Amino acid sequence: MSEQEHRLSDLERELTLLSRHFIAARGPRIGQSLERSAYVLLTRLEVGDPLTLKELAHTFQVDVSTINRQVSAMLRNGLVERIPDPDGGMARKFRPTALGLERLEEDRAISRAGTTRLIQASGWTGERTEQFLTLLVEFNQSIEQLEGLTWSRTGRPDIPSATD
Repeated sequence: MSEQEHRLSDLERELTLLSRHFIAARGPRIGQSLERSAYVLLTRLEVGDPLTLKELAHTFQVDVSTINRQVSAMLRNGLVERIPDPDGGMARKFRPTALGLERLEEDRAISRAGTTRLIQASGWTGERTEQFLTLLVEFNQSIEQLEGLTWSRTGRPDIPSATD
């Protein structure tokens, strides 16, 4: 194996461990009311225009049937609403309801508290955490650029984009 292949193998393993550690070490989802899929979908819907099922499926790179099941459950629970296309298209679009945004923020606060516990337990300084954040944003934006998909990042205009 070349040095680059070793480095990529190590990176793949560490990303796998990060995803496992991050979810497990933040603690149980006690107090969180949203299913993981609803959390992720609401996170996307809160930052942009309403989207169709097809647009959501494309964004998350899953089958329309998968998104349809997830959005249907969210509709039943009052987390999203179906609206006519503001641009006059035939397909209905979905946007979060006030209840959906409220529950998202409640769950996000719990998630942030878990992230805070992890960072504090790691002993990382604010500077080190900021460096890690900057690298994660750049990495995610590079992937989004390759895939032709973007994920809006609101509320933090000071985070540089990968294209800056």
